[in-house]
Amino acid sequence: MFRVHTEETGKFYWLAVIGLLLMSAAALGVTIWVMVDFLREQEIVDELIRKLPDDATKSAEVLAGELRWQFRLSMLVVLNLVVTGFAVVLLWRAYRSSQESLRDIKALAGDILSSMDQAVITTDADGNVTSINRRGLELVGPQEECVGHPLSMLSDKLPLDDFRTQWQVEKNVAMTRDFTIDGNGSERTLRAFCQTLSDHEDNEIGNVLQLRDITERLLIEDRMRRMERYMGLGTLAVGLHHEIKNPLAALSLHVQLLEEEIDGGNTSNETWHMLGVIKTEVSRIGGVLEGFRDFASIDRLNLGPVDLQELIKRQVELVRPTALQHQVTLDTQIPVDDLPTIFADQVRLEQVLLNLLLNALDAMPDGGSVMIKPFHSGEIAGIEVTDSGSGIPTSLHDKVFDAYFTTKGSGTGLGLAMCDKIMRQHDGSLAFRSSSKGTTFEMTLPIRPTNTDQSE
Repeated sequence: MFRVHTEETGKFYWLAVIGLLLMSAAALGVTIWVMVDFLREQEIVDELIRKLPDDATKSAEVLAGELRWQFRLSMLVVLNLVVTGFAVVLLWRAYRSSQESLRDIKALAGDILSSMDQAVITTDADGNVTSINRRGLELVGPQEECVGHPLSMLSDKLPLDDFRTQWQVEKNVAMTRDFTIDGNGSERTLRAFCQTLSDHEDNEIGNVLQLRDITERLLIEDRMRRMERYMGLGTLAVGLHHEIKNPLAALSLHVQLLEEEIDGGNTSNETWHMLGVIKTEVSRIGGVLEGFRDFASIDRLNLGPVDLQELIKRQVELVRPTALQHQVTLDTQIPVDDLPTIFADQVRLEQVLLNLLLNALDAMPDGGSVMIKPFHSGEIAGIEVTDSGSGIPTSLHDKVFDAYFTTKGSGTGLGLAMCDKIMRQHDGSLAFRSSSKGTTFEMTLPIRPTNTDQSE
């Protein structure tokens, strides 16, 4: 997984050791050969000493003594060569042992980095990639020849080289940058960190970049912000309902009494029109209060077996007349294999799906198409509703599930907020992705919720 140094260095040492051993063996052979010659010469000198006259033997004995000293020196050379050979062998074994230990340490470090949930990429001082772990290859895309190439060539979607250059200017450890990439049809958010890579002498030799997938973290933070906004709504709803509903009831009663009192008199059409407006507005305020109370109330789910296919068919038939009026075609894509029966509150799920379908129709005033596609994988099931409208502006993505937020001319803005709450009550989620070609809302929930109380 990590860049592995080539074996050229090891081969060089191996050849050097073999060369030293061969040279030592050759020197030992030459020395032994010389020693054999010394022995022969010494025998010849001894033979000459026996045959020479007594007055000439002294010079011959001096020659014999030099031959003996040369022989002893040759023996010392032989001893040195043998010791050198053993030393070379021991050094080679020590080198092999250190190489094996280094490989084990590198393998351990590689396994540790490969098991990390974040990408780790190292570069040299020139910005060339020197190593990348398995998670890095998964995030930036599998590239076999990424090591040794510039960081800018690693991915055309992640400007990591620009981030590294900027970090080298500021060198702020807390400096991060978030990148958004498209992975398997959904957007993923990656957060990049950078640090200096130093050698044992604390000299800067490159950089270490880390990439962490924070998509789920951002989703959790977004849900936490929503939950914070929802906290206290129950008490507020009860208080508002009590403080406003009672005056409205009294106002409605007095309007009715006023109608009865002036019914027999000479009253202008303008007076009746104003009374009608008062009744309409009182009714509208009452409807808003009821919706607010339903949204903020703590309700239990009526759990039971739900057939997704039948649920979809009923809601599609319900909105089909409205779709015909909007010149919208409804395309239901039921998979060939049987959909699982889920354990949920059917009425609440119908409420969510109906709301998504009506929103899809409203998003296409000039006509279009809506695709309804159920899916399941393992213990997860869900429904996708995709329209062919102009999409949701990016600036509004963070507000889609906010209470009382709406882009329509009418409505309370509680529809999607209520749908999101219902899905969370089922231990599921409601998410969306949008572009200029349309918007897809995805209902996802477990086949059997883990929370049987289902109160929120």
